[in-house]
Amino acid sequence: MKRFFFLLFCLIILVPQTQAKAPQLKFNRKGEFKVLQFTDIHYIHGKPESPVAIDNIHRVIDAEKPDLIIITGDMIYGKPAYEGITEVMKAVSSHGIPFCTTFGNHDDESGLSRSELYDIIQATPNCVNPPRGDAASPDYAVEIASSKGDKVAAVMYCLDSHAYTPIKGVGRYGWFTHDQIGWYRAKSAAYKEANGGVPVPSMAFFHIPLPEYGQAFANPSIKVFGNRKEAGGEAKVNSGMFVNMLECGDIIGVFTGHDHDNDYALDYFGICLCYGRFSGCSNVYNHLPNGGRVIILKEGERSFSSYIRQRNGEKVQPYTFPDDFVFTKGVNYNH
Repeated sequence: MKRFFFLLFCLIILVPQTQAKAPQLKFNRKGEFKVLQFTDIHYIHGKPESPVAIDNIHRVIDAEKPDLIIITGDMIYGKPAYEGITEVMKAVSSHGIPFCTTFGNHDDESGLSRSELYDIIQATPNCVNPPRGDAASPDYAVEIASSKGDKVAAVMYCLDSHAYTPIKGVGRYGWFTHDQIGWYRAKSAAYKEANGGVPVPSMAFFHIPLPEYGQAFANPSIKVFGNRKEAGGEAKVNSGMFVNMLECGDIIGVFTGHDHDNDYALDYFGICLCYGRFSGCSNVYNHLPNGGRVIILKEGERSFSSYIRQRNGEKVQPYTFPDDFVFTKGVNYNH
């Protein structure tokens, strides 16, 4: 009965807010668009450690004033789930900046399902998540218009990388399904056709890193920016999302979280595989100062710049992709 009244409350109070038209996301007059990625906030309502994560959100947003905020999962980490997710959403929404989200492996472990969490998030002011339809947690594309507003100039794919393995004994974490890959290929092809046969520069955001992260890092001739302080928590099964990105030719950067002590970036066959910076608090393990990753896209170019803005205000690990990732032949980068 309590659950019934909770859902009724969400419908009455939150749903009307979804009727407001989201502002158009577009490149500015300089041909730039700034994205701020938060990941692994791990908020627990009532825990004394949790306010640090909220403070980090406010400080980094105030410092950067991005055009779009994307949260790549593990927003909450304990009960009560409703209070936790609404407090995180309130902090992000309060800045009046459009934002969107994907789920991690822990979000739906505290009493609310993915669909219930999604509806609460989607009803929050300034959220650009689309209505989920029949899906518990839909994959979706966020379009960035050109500076003139006359066409789609970039696409941000927000994907659900799931949680744990669906096959007993096959590693710990899940992987993208063939249906998800098919959806991405169809969307990519449609944007390409509308763009005169040219792939639209795009990025992908999700929680669990692809197996290619570890494969690329193991290659000593590949330059790496940032920290790898733990073995990656990738799926042990490779369902082929990365190679499909290569074939479609639109993805220039992939941004994930999940591994709190990793924040590195590298160039793998022309796609930047990159971690965000841990954005949470000591509710979970972490050995890097919390913060957020900033990504600045250039209109009409397959390039971008990025850096990490820490909670203490420091700006670290700046790079430009792909220029800063060109390696010197014969050099072992010793990572």
